[in-house]
Amino acid sequence: MEETKQQFEHVIAQCRDLFAKKLHDYGAAWRILRPTSVTDQLLIKANRIRSIETKGVALVDEGVRPEFVAIVNYGIVGLVQLERGYAETADITPAEALELYDRYAQEALDLMLAKNHDYDEAWRSMRISSYTDLILMKIYRTKQIEALDGQTIASEGVGANYMDMINYAVFGLIKLEFGDRA
Repeated sequence: MEETKQQFEHVIAQCRDLFAKKLHDYGAAWRILRPTSVTDQLLIKANRIRSIETKGVALVDEGVRPEFVAIVNYGIVGLVQLERGYAETADITPAEALELYDRYAQEALDLMLAKNHDYDEAWRSMRISSYTDLILMKIYRTKQIEALDGQTIASEGVGANYMDMINYAVFGLIKLEFGDRA
């Protein structure tokens, strides 16, 4: 499992690097997004992955990998928005945004390690397309929870779904970069 931890940290560092570069270019403009808009952004990214997987070709010169990176980053944005609420302006500095990013990335890692222990790295036997489907399922669950204004009976809630989406996207990125080797 130490290799899994290292691979997770490696791909999260790549996601964070892009997040930091976009913070430089755009600031924290994403702070204006309501959580429902973040969920819709996640839907767009996951639908594109599934479309590419199904059709076998992308007409826009980007593949599946950038979309998994976007799911990681929007998942973390979603967690920030749930914690802080949305703002009318980009109300945090890039340093504050990266501090929040790091905290939620660590929480995702901790959750993954706990689940990975219990499930004995079952994710390594899965297909990347299954991660896509699971992410889409989590998105539709999240949309339903949002439609209920968060008033659930048995659900863990929106935050738990965002966290699972992050981890499934990380698994996809690990498989894309390192293949099926353990």
